[in-house]
Formats: sequence, C-alpha cells, structure tokens
Amino acid sequence: MIAPFETDLDLPKVFVRHAFACHTQRPPQHPRGSCGAAGAAPLWERMAKKIEAAGVPDIGFSASGCMGFCSAGPLMVVYPEGVWYRPQTEADIDEIFETHLKGGRLVERLAMALTR
Repeated sequence: MIAPFETDLDLPKVFVRHAFACHTQRPPQHPRGSCGAAGAAPLWERMAKKIEAAGVPDIGFSASGCMGFCSAGPLMVVYPEGVWYRPQTEADIDEIFETHLKGGRLVERLAMALTR
C-alpha cells in the first residue's frame, strides 16, 4: 500500500479541480490506439473554451501525454477526486464541465473504472 502524502506545510491550493486530458496521437493503424486517433482533439478544445468562457480560475485543464489506457480513449482524469472519464460527444464534455468540474458531482454514465 502506498502511504498518503503528508506535510506540515500549509500549501496553497491552486485549483479546486484539475482535469488532465490525453493528447497522444499515434498513427491510425497503431496496435495500441491513441486518444488522438479516437477523436480527442475537438473534445479537449471544447472543454478548454468552456472553462475560459466561464471565467473559472479555480478549474485547471491541462494536456497530458499517454495515460496508459490507449484503446479506451479519449480519456481524461479529474483531480483531486481521481475520476476517469471517456467523453465521446460535445454534450458529454458539457455535462462533465457543468456537473463535475463546476458542480462537484460525478457524471456516473461517463465515468470509467480502469484497472491495471
């Protein structure tokens, strides 16, 4: 079991929630697949625009490299909750933004239970 992070420092919390979205782009016939090949780019662009337009500085959204579950993409993970999502449409992005990132509630139908 990995020990939880402990510190006596009073570190500021930069974001209330921070989403990381896989931007890996492999060739279309690559055996592992990739979030980019699964159509992630327009979804992530929509999320970035929604966050910017809403003017919510306490929500972070960052591009990531491969998160290790390539064939399941496109994938994003939201912290501090550690919830993985597999959005497929712009409506899915809108729901994740409103319900989880802004509202703090799980979007159960889009959440992924990933195992190694």
